[in-house]
Parts: sequence; structure tokens; C-alpha cells
Amino acid sequence: MTLVPDESFMRFDMKTGEIRFHDGAAYERYMGRWSQLAGETFLHWLDPASGQQWLDVGCGNGAFTGMLVGRCDPASVHGVDPSEEQLAYARARPELCSAQFRQGDAMAMPYPDSAFDAAVMPLVIFFVADPARGVAEMGRVVRPGGIVAAYAWDMAGGGFPYETLLAEMRGLGITVPAPPSPDASRIDMMRDLWAGAALDAIETREIVVHRTFADFDDFWATALGAPSVGMILASMAVEDLAHLKARVRGRLPAQRSGHITCDARANAVKGRVPK
Repeated sequence: MTLVPDESFMRFDMKTGEIRFHDGAAYERYMGRWSQLAGETFLHWLDPASGQQWLDVGCGNGAFTGMLVGRCDPASVHGVDPSEEQLAYARARPELCSAQFRQGDAMAMPYPDSAFDAAVMPLVIFFVADPARGVAEMGRVVRPGGIVAAYAWDMAGGGFPYETLLAEMRGLGITVPAPPSPDASRIDMMRDLWAGAALDAIETREIVVHRTFADFDDFWATALGAPSVGMILASMAVEDLAHLKARVRGRLPAQRSGHITCDARANAVKGRVPK
């Protein structure tokens, strides 16, 4: 979906600066659980009717798609993503045996007009090169009266789940890769994008979630699972990396049990295609 050509678990191209996504298993540990935590609140907020035809835009490895299947009693679920590697992982999920997946671009989706009752874009809009076109495409493939909705980490407001690590990297003068459209995750911008697509009954909300890691080493290994950061850190001198790790550890105090709990904040928006 032109999330920056052909991406869907983060692989950072150090020559072009592009963030790409390919590894479904790595994504599952790094971001899948976060997506599901925020997705629980998101779906409760949408409060959809049963028996609907759903489209998951930027479905990746199927982390959120599985929630649609398991919680929404759908008539059908479709997923579209630019990465065949991610789609292969999604197709292999037992709970998604009834879902249908296609490779495609969020700004030019391979579906006819009014094909779905609802289209959702979970944790993707800041990766779409032209967010307005992406929202317009969702509106095009949803029938009149149907739902168009999304949620995204508040990138500009520090809501990204691994912001602690990224902030410490920036504090040490390390350039951190950024998605092409981070401002599209702002709640005011999301409302404007939905209004610009002529959607009705627009509502927005904030979603705050918490994730607990077994210990700091579990957090650190999970955070390094993003090649966008991992490849950069792998190139650092041993002493510099140890210094960074100590700084991050100092900002994530462990509980008496050794567990580490991190917070993340997403913004969500929903609207309906005019009848």
C-alpha cells in the first residue's frame, strides 16, 4: 500500500532510509501484541453489528485480522497488504483459514466500489505516503452507510510503544528512522482526513494501553526485533551500545517481580460513508 514501496515488517534500508516490513514472526513479537491490546478497545468503541463484510487495510501478518474473525462474527474478512511475506504468515494462522488475503496498495486497492460494510486501517496510516488518498480509497470500497475507521500510535505525541528507546537514541545524536507521514497519526489530522474524504458521523478518541515484559532483557530483545532500529544498533561500538542500554534501563524501572510495564497511546477515528 505504498507504505514506502513493499513493506510490512520493519526492515530499514540504510541506503534509502525506507522502513520496510517483511518478517511476520518478528512482527508478532515486536508489534502484534501491541496491536491487539489497542485493537480490543478500538473494536469495543466501533461496536459493529454482526454479519458484516470487513476489509483490514495493511493487515500485515494478520494480528488484527484475527480479532475481526474472533470478535465481530463477520460474514467475511479480507486483508490487503503490500508484503507477500507478511501475507504468507497471515494465511498460515489457523484462526484465519476463512479469511481472504490479497497483495495490494492502500492508495489503489484491488476491490470494486462498495464491496465491504467496513474498512479498518490498524497502525498503518502513518506509513501511507499519501494518507488522504488512502482514506478516500477506504471510502470508495465501503458501501453507503458503512464504517471507515483507523487507529494509529500517536507518533508526534510520543505514544509509540518503544518511544523510550527512540528518545534515548535521539538524545545521543543517533538518527532514528521515521515513517513518511507521522503527522497523520495526530488526532486532529485524522479528523481532518476523514472530513476531507466526505465521511459522516466522524468521531475520534484516544486509546492508552499497557504491556508487561518478563524483565528488561525481554523488553530489550523485543525492541531490537525491529530491524529499523536493530541494524543501526548493531553498527554501534560495544561501549556505546552498553551506554544506550543502561540509559534505557534507567527509564524503565522494574517491579519487585522483575517485570517491566510499558505504556503506549494511540489515536482512533471512525466515520461513515454518506448514504
